[in-house]
Amino acid sequence: MVHIANDHESSPVTASEPPKQRTRHHSGDAAVAGTAPSVNGRTGTAVPYLLAGIRLTLGWVFLWAFLDKLFGLGRGTPAANAWLDGGSPTAGFLGKAATGPFAGLYHSMAGNAVVDVLFMMALLGIGTALILGIGMRIAAAAGALLTVLMWTAVLPPATNPFMDDHLIYAAVLILLALLGAGNTWGLGRRWTATPLVRRNTWLT
Repeated sequence: MVHIANDHESSPVTASEPPKQRTRHHSGDAAVAGTAPSVNGRTGTAVPYLLAGIRLTLGWVFLWAFLDKLFGLGRGTPAANAWLDGGSPTAGFLGKAATGPFAGLYHSMAGNAVVDVLFMMALLGIGTALILGIGMRIAAAAGALLTVLMWTAVLPPATNPFMDDHLIYAAVLILLALLGAGNTWGLGRRWTATPLVRRNTWLT
């Protein structure tokens, strides 16, 4: 986050074909058929772990943004501007960095206490949910909304007519939820098995 940012048709074997040739033909097919699933199997095994890694890294992006703004850890937020010390998590970005057609709207929201609370709770909730692998649908929807809103605050992007990393984050978050990325290296399966989530599937 920048600121928070063949189709193959084989010829049939004829009845006149010698038995040994038929045997060799079928054994060859078996060898080929046995090879493909093993390759696909290895790839299929790697995919959940790759998705889990992406989920964890994105979760840390959101959670770190929360911690940095809360304590003023000096990466994106100086210690003097820490939220705990009376600083505003939104004043810098919305008040100074916002550009484009919605700049006036975002400037008017900068430093607002309610906006600060909503922004920080969104960072904390999205980051925690992604790292734990729970509530992926809500986390993806909230994260996608937040990143798209941040995209609208920096229009047009500095290096592209319309595309920037905020939109990519939004797409990846939705993909992670659709593919069940919380089930690997996460508590997704245990979460969905709880009575609360069984009664309210939108919490998955």
